[in-house]
This record gives sequence, structure tokens and C-alpha cells, in this order.
Amino acid sequence: MTESVQKPAVDSVITADFVLTMNAGYDLFSPGAVAVKDDTIVAVGPKSEIVASYIAGEHHNCGNAVVMPGLVNAHGHAPMTLVRALVDDLRLDVWLMGYMMPVEAAFVTPRFSWLGTQLAAAEMIRSGTTTFADMYYYEEAVADAAVQAGLRAVCTQSLLKFPTPDASSYEESLAQARDYIMRWKDHPLIVPGVAPHAPYTVTSELLKEATELALEFDVPLQIHIAETAQEVEDHRKQHNMPPIPWLKKLGVFEAKVFAAHCVHIDEGEMLTLRHHNVGVAHNPSSNMKLASGIAPVVRMLELGLNVGIGTDGVASNNDLDMLEEIRLASFLGKVATMDPTALPSRTVIEMATIMGAKVLHIDPITGSLEPGKRADLISITMDDVRHTPVFRRDPDSIYSRIVYAAHQEDVRDVMVNGTWLMQNRRLRTVDVPALQEEANRMAGKVDQFLIQREESVLSKLVAIGGVAQERSFEVQVKIKDVDLDALEQRLRSMPNVRFTRASTRHQYDTYFLFNDEWGSRLRYREDEIVDPATKEVTDVIYRLTLTTLAKEREFGNSVLLSHSRFNATAPRSRRFYQEYFKPEQAIEVHKFRRRFHIRYGDTDLALNFDQIQKPEDGGAFLEIKSRTWSRQDAERKAALISDLLQHLEVPESALLKAEYPDLAQELA
Repeated sequence: MTESVQKPAVDSVITADFVLTMNAGYDLFSPGAVAVKDDTIVAVGPKSEIVASYIAGEHHNCGNAVVMPGLVNAHGHAPMTLVRALVDDLRLDVWLMGYMMPVEAAFVTPRFSWLGTQLAAAEMIRSGTTTFADMYYYEEAVADAAVQAGLRAVCTQSLLKFPTPDASSYEESLAQARDYIMRWKDHPLIVPGVAPHAPYTVTSELLKEATELALEFDVPLQIHIAETAQEVEDHRKQHNMPPIPWLKKLGVFEAKVFAAHCVHIDEGEMLTLRHHNVGVAHNPSSNMKLASGIAPVVRMLELGLNVGIGTDGVASNNDLDMLEEIRLASFLGKVATMDPTALPSRTVIEMATIMGAKVLHIDPITGSLEPGKRADLISITMDDVRHTPVFRRDPDSIYSRIVYAAHQEDVRDVMVNGTWLMQNRRLRTVDVPALQEEANRMAGKVDQFLIQREESVLSKLVAIGGVAQERSFEVQVKIKDVDLDALEQRLRSMPNVRFTRASTRHQYDTYFLFNDEWGSRLRYREDEIVDPATKEVTDVIYRLTLTTLAKEREFGNSVLLSHSRFNATAPRSRRFYQEYFKPEQAIEVHKFRRRFHIRYGDTDLALNFDQIQKPEDGGAFLEIKSRTWSRQDAERKAALISDLLQHLEVPESALLKAEYPDLAQELA
């Protein structure tokens, strides 16, 4: 008499015509099955074997489909679904600094982060993503939204050197990150972490402290690295080395780091990343859309780096479709190397599953279908005509069918941590219509904010920060076609003129002209301070100055009174400001300037001895000016300048009312 053996019970057995495990041996079962109990995979194997071995509370037959590990989105900014298509077709710096950050500063709240993440979750679930990495503000709200949707996530708190929507300083951000990590560490779905945004938006001190925090709690550290060539070039100028050696020098790579982009790195830097087990998140769509370049992914893989695939945020993509990213990653790898065998289909699926999990340092729990791992899986139906006919000669052809023919609408079922998030294309955890209604209401407010901002050059200048209004009134006069040396000698011989200080400069001005109601003029100036003895440049100052064409008043001797002058620092390139402000016209004026400050009639005046170098044959000019807050004081100074001109015996014909950009237009 044989003793009957009770078969173990599981919650569900999922069967399909194909089961891809993405384990170390790339085991493929056709037909296959996966047994799940609670949140864990119990067994994976041939359908007949699994069905015969377990008693299942639920049999879920996917039929003509592929069951495989859920996709791992290795980098993104989930809440940015709320700024999708807000502004497109711009360079990264204009897009980020000119639009994204000002809007985020005005609108990002915990509710914003939660709502945007819920929208992102719906989109990711529908396209087969079960795990995503995030970097944003109010990251605890992101984590909460992910949990309510049922997704697994590595949620890293953004840290920047300047104030952010959720912190007035990076010290405050670090404190919040510590509190967040302490409360979310060991959560079944969320891995908390820190995210110093990028080398160009942080300081060495911030990086060291963020690294110490990541090491203290053994959590991941996420950072953008070498996304654009300009970023790397600027970093070299500032630190005498590219970002990766700098980060290594600071000890950042001692933590569990994963780096987004890494588009512009060389082989030595790749070896540094491999040595420190730094994962790389490749973002094909974002890098193409922003024209950042093509990351050297093929070489990274050849050298043994773990490279995952990410969507980046939808503001630079503009979707969260990982199947599309997988296909684009393969195509980019081929065209970048001109090798059609580069990044074959099985490799990019590996990058989007188990290797992506390795990038995020969570591969012990997810990324492949193996006993003991969390039950994170998806089914992709093969019923559509795009998957016909079926060739069975090569079992690995199933990878090609997924990469080159599958679309997000082919994803039928999604399970995370043993729980169904979608079955037969029906979302079970996210209320999409309610989210869409709230998101559209918020979009209306953002629209109004930008409409008001675009009304004037000043409001756009204020939006990017650092604006200060100088003394409201400026009196000035220009004298054209003068012998500057002779005029200087004459001034120095006058007993009531005292020279107090002087400087020598090369000034490279670009005037942005606008056809608005104020006749706005925005000057971008690169001001090189020159040592008069050695002729060497000792300092360079970059600034913006906004004025209007209209003048308050003209006094005798063509002395002009102007009103409302706004100054701002110019930490970004001239090209950035031209693309951000979109002027109707840009005019360049280059000049060699000797600047003197004098006392005349107990009043401070500035004298600029200018030799115009561009446009050519621009001539020589003396400019006399003074600034004040008081209209009455302005009138007094105007009279004083007029008196000085009389003592200098400057003829009326030598006085000039026009500004330098007007002269440049006349000479053009």
C-alpha cells in the first residue's frame, strides 16, 4: 500500500506558452508555469511539472503569452507626469533651468509628488514595469503613492546646493532624507535612498554628507553623471577633471551608487565605475530628445558594468513605456557601433530585468523568476497580428518577438509582491479618471503661471532668480569721436576734478532686443578685468542688465535720464539666455574700456573711456554717468554733468543720444 503524499499548497499557479526566467542560465520553459505563495516565487518550470506538484488556490492561464520578470525602470522622476509636454524641443539647460525648476518651485508640494506618482504608476503598470527608481522632491509622498499603487520602487530624496521646493537648504534636505530613510528602511516594497542631483548642482560637502548618510543606513545613492558634453566641459574647467574622477576622489563611490546617463565618459571612467560596482541607468529616449548624445553602452557591457534601462521623467521622454525604451536601446547600440549584432534582444531584456535590478542593488529580491525571489512578473500576449507567424526553430526567437514587435498594449497582467496590479488590462489599484481630473485642474494653474511669466522680459528674468533692482534713475551722456587721451589729460588738469579709482576692462556685450510695449533691452555682459601693467585678465564677471528703450527725460546738452534698471548674475551661457528669452534681435558690441571714478562738485561720477572693437570702426567714446534713487538728485547730477561738459568745451555736435546697440545697427 503506497502512502499518499500531500502536495504543497500555493496561492496561485500562473501558466503560459512561454516562461522567461532571466536567471543565470536564461532558462526558458515552453509551456511553462510559476508557482506563487504569499509574496514569493516558490517554483518555476515546465507547465506539466508545476501543475502536478502544487495545489493552487488560483490557476491563472495566460495562454498564448510570455510570462517574464516585470520590467525595471532604472531611472526617472515619477511626479513629472504633471509637467508632461509643458515645454519641449529645448536644450537640457534651458528646459531644466528656464522652465522645469521655476514651475517646480511654484507648484511642487507633497500632493503634487503623490498625484504625479500615481499617474506614473498607472502608466508604468500598463506597460509592464514592476519596479522603478525615482529621484524627486517630497520623496516620501512618492513612496506612499507607489505603495498604494502596489509597485516596487527605489525612492531617493533629491539633494541640491540651492533651495528646492521641499527644503530651504541642503542641510534641511539631508535632515529630511535621514528621517525619511529611518522610517521607510526595510519596507517590503520601498527601498529609500539619497539623490545628490548632479555634480553641477551640488557641492563637495553635500556629496560627502550624502555619501555618509547612504553608508550609515546601507541604502542606495542615485546621481546624474555626464549627461551632456557641456556639463563635462564645464566640470573640467572648474575642477580640472571630469565628474567621475572627482566623485571617486570625494569617496562617493564607496556607497551603493547608481548613475543616470553617463553619456560622455571614457573607458577609464567606465573601469572606475565597474571597480566600484556603480550601476548605470541608460535613458535612450531622453538622451535622444534632448540631443545629449548616445551613451557608450556596448563598451560598458563589454567591460562588465551593470547597465539598466530607464525612461527618465516624462518631461524629457514623454512617456514611461519601458518596452519602447528596450527597443530603442537595442537600435541605438547598433547604430552607435554600426554593428547589427550589438545589443541583441536577449541582452536588452536582461538590461531591463535582472541587470536593472543589479543596477539598483536589489537583485537578491527581484529581476528574475527564481524560487525565493519576490513574485514580480508580467504577461505579454502574443495574440496580435504583429506576433504572427510563430517560428519555433530557435527558442531564443521569443526575445526578438518581445523587443522588436511587442507594444505596451500587449501587456495583459502585472503582479508585484504576489499581488495582481492588473489583470486582462484592467487596473486594480489606481483610479485613473479621478487622477486625470485633478491633474488637468493643476495644469490650468500652471498654464496661467507661465502665461503671466511670459508677459514681460522682467518676469522671465525674475523666474530664473538673482534679480536686483538698482538705483532707479541713471543720468548719462555720450561723447562721440573724441581723442580719449587728450580728454583724459584735460580732466586731470582741472583743479575741481579728483580721480578716485580706475579699472581696465574688455567687455563683450550682447544686447537682446524685444518688440514689446516697453522696448525691453537685456544686455548679457562678459566683463574681463585686466591688470593694466601685465595686460592679463585677473577676473571675469558675467551679468545681465535689463533696461527699457523709453527715457524719462532729456536735459540740456543731451543728458538723458533713464528709469528702472534691473541687474542679475549670469551663471549660464549667452546661448542659454538667447534660447530662453527668445529676443527678436541680438546685437554684439565689443569694447576696450578704461573706467574712472571721479569727484566733481562733491559728487561721484563714472567716466568710461570706450574704444569700440565690434563692430569694426566703431570709434571712440566718452560716457559720463551716475545713478540715484531720487529724481531730484538725478536732476542735480544732470546739471552737474552739463556743467562739466561746458568746462571741457565739448561741442553740441559731439553729443550722442543713442545707445551702443543703436550705433551697432547703424554701422551694420
